[in-house]
Amino acid sequence: MAGGGSLVESVPSMSLLTISDHHYEGGDDEQKSIVVVASSSAPIVSSYNDRIRPLLDTVDRLRHLKIMEEGIQLPTIVVVGDQSSGKSSVLESLAGISLPRGQGICTRVPLIMRLQNHPNPNPELFLEFAGKTVPTDEEHISDAISLATEEIAGNGKGISSNPLTLIVKKNGVPDLTMVDLPGITRVPVHGQPEDIYEQISKIIMEFITPEESIILNVLSASVDFTTCESIRMSQKVDKTGQRTLAVVTKADKSPEGLLEKVTADDVSIGLGYVCVRNRIGDESYEEARAEEANLFDTHCLLSKIDKSMVGVPVLAERLVRIQANIIVKCLPEIVRKINEKLAGNIEELNKLPKHLTSVGEAMASFMHVVASAKENLRKILIQGEFDEYPDAKEMHGTARVVEMLNKFSADLQSAKDKNASEKFLLDEITVLEEGKSIGLPNFLPKIAFHTLLQKKVKAISAIPFDFVEKIWGFVENVLISVLLRHSENYPQLVSSTKRAAQNLIAKMKQESVDWVNDIVEMEKVSDYTCDPTYTSSWKERMSSQDQLLKDIDNYRKFGNIDVSHLRNMKGSVPEAFDLGTRVNAYWDIVLRRMVDNMALHLLFKIRNLVKNDMELEIVNEIMGPHGNGLERMMDESPSVAIKRNKLKKSISLLKESKDVVANIIDKISDNFDY
Repeated sequence: MAGGGSLVESVPSMSLLTISDHHYEGGDDEQKSIVVVASSSAPIVSSYNDRIRPLLDTVDRLRHLKIMEEGIQLPTIVVVGDQSSGKSSVLESLAGISLPRGQGICTRVPLIMRLQNHPNPNPELFLEFAGKTVPTDEEHISDAISLATEEIAGNGKGISSNPLTLIVKKNGVPDLTMVDLPGITRVPVHGQPEDIYEQISKIIMEFITPEESIILNVLSASVDFTTCESIRMSQKVDKTGQRTLAVVTKADKSPEGLLEKVTADDVSIGLGYVCVRNRIGDESYEEARAEEANLFDTHCLLSKIDKSMVGVPVLAERLVRIQANIIVKCLPEIVRKINEKLAGNIEELNKLPKHLTSVGEAMASFMHVVASAKENLRKILIQGEFDEYPDAKEMHGTARVVEMLNKFSADLQSAKDKNASEKFLLDEITVLEEGKSIGLPNFLPKIAFHTLLQKKVKAISAIPFDFVEKIWGFVENVLISVLLRHSENYPQLVSSTKRAAQNLIAKMKQESVDWVNDIVEMEKVSDYTCDPTYTSSWKERMSSQDQLLKDIDNYRKFGNIDVSHLRNMKGSVPEAFDLGTRVNAYWDIVLRRMVDNMALHLLFKIRNLVKNDMELEIVNEIMGPHGNGLERMMDESPSVAIKRNKLKKSISLLKESKDVVANIIDKISDNFDY
């Protein structure tokens, strides 16, 4: 047989099977042959081949390493079938051992069956599950599987997706690895979960969906294939059937129309059909194979089925060939995925913070955290850069500060309007009357000006304090957010840095409150400005005084202001109007001065916070008498430690998997067709 051709010759009922092949390592022309007598007393024909075993060992090794937990799918023959379709009987015929039988679902967990042809006449059987290996023998294998299943899935009739591996090393078995899944049932029996169908369907779909999976669909000859639930499931993921092989059981019990069923192929079985007769009663496996061969040779209906489509030996040969081809086809992609995953994990591991082992390393890391945070805050709160937070508007520091400052200015202006007297100049006239004293005429009493000024200051005095509360609350949020971001790899620092930030902001806010209090008090008791706009504004306002007097005489409004109440107080209007214009001209300057000073104060305080205060506060908190921060930094956080260990374990697994594949990939390149 050529290197790229069929791995094993099909054998229906021939008395002699010869498997020959060139030595895959090359170097000589030695031909190797395996001669197996397929008489009625012989066991199932072994499909062992020097090329196949290394392939299967490689995939089994990868599966044992749990490479699939890394998201890398392996070529797998997945056995599915409706309950009572004869699935267990087929597997028994291939493995030459007895599996658990009984009412309801016998296979309650995915059973990975690793069959290995073994020259030793004494079979070796092992179960692997839950990290342990349990040896058993042919006599006790059924009970051992049941006990292992109970340990995995519980004592009831529920199922589990955690697999159980059965290793069978036995003379005469084909070299195969298959995954047997729970039989499909729609109606739960006593003790089974109500959603048993959904649970089984989920497990089956998880196994048959990957493109690397070959679906071995076990069908009973007695049913209409188009109504089988297992066919419906496989068609969902393999519409053309290119990776589905069907084995038809109970051919001896329902021979009528079977030839038409397997040749018409109404359900798109791309890899074809194999019809079998399973062991009945106390027949030995050798006797069962002889009876099977005789059935398909002599039965009036079954003998018409092509010999390449009947018999357990043919099924074994077909599975071995399909298995080898899919492994060879998938190995390059497996190598690519392993390399890709390995590179990604190494990169992710390198991004993790260095595991600190000394105070010196802790100090260097701590200073790096502080320096990085300072630079970030400088960009956000001073320079107005936000490239690191393009979509997080709450972190666009200078823009938000300007918004709040503009709002502060608008609030001051609106407060002035809201507190204007309902009756024009009445407040001014009242304070002039109450501020009279013995002295020269035509002089405005200073007490009158101060009284009106204090009233205005009092009306807006709460607004600056509210603004201070809001602005430092915003700065605190930005500060804590930045510090937490830069110390996220050192959770031991989180509480300390957050506490330091809160303490620092509390100090800054109190300083601003004290400063605002001084400003407000100064505006109450002082009335000075060198701003020339005071005089120009006063003169501009005073130019309308004559118009006011005319409007009062002519019973008209002064602009939009009702001045009818001033008719009986006309003698006091000029002096009151002069006082009002002076107060309002000066008040405009007071408001601008308050906003400007507030802006300068905040810029100064924020700059100091970023430049010096933050670093000093954090250092005192971390390294103070009760800080012990540097020592605590050396204790790696649980989350980082778990992530580091997980990545290391994954990298180790992937490297080992890479080596496993590397040992076989070169050997197969010249011996198999892709």
